[in-house]
Amino acid sequence: MSLNQATTKLSPDHALSPQQQTLKEKILAFCARHRYGEKGFFIIEGTAGTGKSLVLNNIFREIQKSARLKNTEFSGTKNYLVVNHPEMLKLYRNISENIPELRKSDYERPTTLINRLDKNAQKADIVLIDEAHLLLTRPDRYNKFEQNNQLEEILRLAQVVIIVYDTHQVLKFKSHWNSELLAQFHNRADTEIFHLDGQFRMQANKAVRDWIAAFCRQKILPLPHDPHFDLRIFDDAQEMYEQLKSRNAQDGLSRILATYDYPYRLDGHDYFIHEGRFRLRWDRAQPQARLPWAERPDTIDEVGSVYTIQGFDLNYAAIILGPSLGYDTKADKITVDPTRYEDGAAFAGRDGIADAEHAKQTIMLNALNVLMTRGMKGLYLYASNPALREHIAEAAASRSNVRENKYVSTN
Repeated sequence: MSLNQATTKLSPDHALSPQQQTLKEKILAFCARHRYGEKGFFIIEGTAGTGKSLVLNNIFREIQKSARLKNTEFSGTKNYLVVNHPEMLKLYRNISENIPELRKSDYERPTTLINRLDKNAQKADIVLIDEAHLLLTRPDRYNKFEQNNQLEEILRLAQVVIIVYDTHQVLKFKSHWNSELLAQFHNRADTEIFHLDGQFRMQANKAVRDWIAAFCRQKILPLPHDPHFDLRIFDDAQEMYEQLKSRNAQDGLSRILATYDYPYRLDGHDYFIHEGRFRLRWDRAQPQARLPWAERPDTIDEVGSVYTIQGFDLNYAAIILGPSLGYDTKADKITVDPTRYEDGAAFAGRDGIADAEHAKQTIMLNALNVLMTRGMKGLYLYASNPALREHIAEAAASRSNVRENKYVSTN
């Protein structure tokens, strides 16, 4: 089993950092304090790769272990971990098979849990929510959610609610979270907030992480160098893919991803991404597959989307930056064109959104952020837009020149 396999990294047996251990102890005490009386609402904030899901599952294991024993802090309590992401739910349930204190039924999609508790006139004691930025903020009859807000419903049905939240991973209008909206729920219960800031995914120095963060804010900086993180720019998507396959053969868990700028439908047919001599199909929807997409060996022959990969780690991530991303030389910034974005579902339901055009661009940049923060050991980039491709290449050339000048100056 790969040490970077998600079932290993997200297992509650995985060791916690000192900060994560502190958070765990705070939440267990918070749950005990609010088991009776005033409701409790605990928010875990943190950017991608800070270990939010790991610490959440570790906490849940402790709660469920206590719940299934007599004469303990949480004896007899009914607790759940929910996530509005089918691939993540699959992962959690797979992990539970090897943990005696956990059951597959402990993990649910939010709509399923809400509707079941309401139907049976039941309440929950403690509900932990991973990827809470994916919770619905409006009705969605397609997913059988008829109320107005999933967090509101879960707070109504549970005594204690613990959520993991990252405002930079909001991907749809129907899950249109922001700090102001989340703050409206603080008065529904006694609320505490904890910010995780350790980086456990990307084995990259601060300069590389800052470069990626700036890119996702539409700014291209000179490409930094890190001997421990392989950050590369390609002018040919097929060459990038071939390099990625070599990495996958050597290290495993390396996948090619793309921005949602190429047609794709859930109709049972294959849809392909074409970029020059590169031609590869989008990921196939296989909800019955036991393993999540990122860990199935056959998916090296597919292109993953933001929905496929959100929440997962890769060793190496190769990303095709599609036609919605361009470059404005005069403004010296990456441009974002929502008309070239093929994810129509992301922009469905704009009621209540004051500046829909700005919100569209924010969602697209959030999706870019998710894609660009998947790789632990390396990130490869190819841009479809010629101007963007040229400018990224110039950023890469500036790194080469800096390294060459440093070499000359020291000899």
